[in-house]
Amino acid sequence: MMNIIFAINYSSNLMKLIPFKRLIYGFALLIAFLPLVSIAVSFPNNSTNPPYRIKTIVIDAGHGGKATGAVGKFSVEKKVTLEVALKLGKEIEKTFPDVRVLYTRTTDEFVPNIDRPNLANREKADLFISIHCNSMPHTTKNRLSVRGVETFVAGFGRLDEQDVAIRENADILLEKDYKEKYDGYDPNDPTSMIVFSLLKNAYRDQSIKLASLMQNEYIATGRVDRGVKEQNILILQRAGMPSVLTEIGFISCPEEEEYINSDYGQSEIVTNILRAIQAYKKTVEVS
Repeated sequence: MMNIIFAINYSSNLMKLIPFKRLIYGFALLIAFLPLVSIAVSFPNNSTNPPYRIKTIVIDAGHGGKATGAVGKFSVEKKVTLEVALKLGKEIEKTFPDVRVLYTRTTDEFVPNIDRPNLANREKADLFISIHCNSMPHTTKNRLSVRGVETFVAGFGRLDEQDVAIRENADILLEKDYKEKYDGYDPNDPTSMIVFSLLKNAYRDQSIKLASLMQNEYIATGRVDRGVKEQNILILQRAGMPSVLTEIGFISCPEEEEYINSDYGQSEIVTNILRAIQAYKKTVEVS
């Protein structure tokens, strides 16, 4: 049995390289042979298309400034997330010299939620990683004993926002002679929307992949696994690329608060996330 594989780069900053006419013809075959088709979310290497590489990663330190976030016995979320975000960014740059790292904030400043994914969209980022700390409400029974790590991806509740983000990322196509440059792509052609639909699904799948890899790394170091979850989180819904929000521990749990504030704990968390990125890169980058 033959599998027909249609490959497409899900990264917005490489959309300009997609041969749209051939892609649309492929979709017609895809519908006809749907039971036999596998969709590979990668970019084929040939004489006209350069190999896909992750080039830009945006690191988002949750909260900041007047937005304190969760409060523990001796620390606050905004401080912990900034420390981890900056350490993670440095390790990414050290491990992957060709990857550009951008931060939504590098100091204790207030950044509106909408500005965080907007930065990633504007810079055509390949990944968006948001760092947060968890907390249980004061009214929760056994509040101090709840611990663990969980990582979120965008749910399906507000996909219209991701549609907008994807289309915004395609603005680079709206330039002189774009039809000649981009194999006849026309943003006003309804058939081109098929591309955005596939990209949106690809972002979800790849977000889950990265989130799962993160959780696996956390678990390997003995952390309590609270799983990968889909949720309507604004900063994820607005991001036009694979995106995750990872809760690195419960600041309301005394033991985990100590851990996420310690040099050892932060170093281990950074290593976990870095290894997940490393594994993710191997699955999506094409030589």
